[in-house]
Amino acid sequence: MKFLNGTYYCKMDSKGRIMLPVELRKQLADLEIDGFVLKRAVFENNLEMHPLSEWEKLMAKLNKLNKFKKKNIDFLTRFLAGVRNVNIDGTGRLQVPKDLVEIAGLKKEVVIASAINILQIWDKDTYEQFLTESTENFSDLAEEVMGDIDDE
Repeated sequence: MKFLNGTYYCKMDSKGRIMLPVELRKQLADLEIDGFVLKRAVFENNLEMHPLSEWEKLMAKLNKLNKFKKKNIDFLTRFLAGVRNVNIDGTGRLQVPKDLVEIAGLKKEVVIASAINILQIWDKDTYEQFLTESTENFSDLAEEVMGDIDDE
């Protein structure tokens, strides 16, 4: 899997279609054939777009959960709520289903941000508010998350 890069400011039309920038489409070219999975994010009010190959790896992990444990079923039900298979059409647009538009509070201006092997789709104002609020503690978070990684 190649890693996705970039933050893209886009417009969404009244039917929930987002025209993807050319630079992003170039990165997605090899992945477009299989399609993508679109779902609500776990921690923030945004959507996640997973290349189908990455989604299948995640589903293989989740399939190992014991389905006779209520907490596992509760997690799966919530995690998979609203999941949709999506494709990029011939003109480079992504159709976001109406229920997912509402769940993520997407309006006309959206941000598509890379997150290593997936894309996040945010309402522009929500994204900018998230970045502003999290900036104060980002150095502490960076140290906590990355501080113990030794590349050698």
